[in-house]
Amino acid sequence: MNPSHDNVTSTEVLLEPFRPHPNLSDEINRNIIQSEIDGGVWLLKVPVGTLLDVQTMNRVYRIEYLGDGDAMISGHPEICPKPVRVHISGSNWGGSMLKALFIGRGMHMEFRDPERRRIITSPVVDIRERQAA
Repeated sequence: MNPSHDNVTSTEVLLEPFRPHPNLSDEINRNIIQSEIDGGVWLLKVPVGTLLDVQTMNRVYRIEYLGDGDAMISGHPEICPKPVRVHISGSNWGGSMLKALFIGRGMHMEFRDPERRRIITSPVVDIRERQAA
């Protein structure tokens, strides 16, 4: 373990501001930094029961966060017209590189449905916490 992080949990280490890494391409470093500028939601910081509306370019997903990346999600007419339990893997930039347990503006939310299919949304436009009805 890094001595500068002796009293820090692994969750806190993951949530530090990103520093460009010399072994990553400039494009990847730029994408990661841009995702911090654009903002989003770290699921590791979200309390169980939080309700989110995630607006993508094509639709609005309603999410009830269950913890550990699991959620009830609805908003897609074929995949989840009614709430379905899924695992939210995180977000990507349209490729295979995933920012785990993060839903980011300008990124594609990625989740797995009950049949374990990988679902990738259109880019996220906005994320809002909503109050319970």
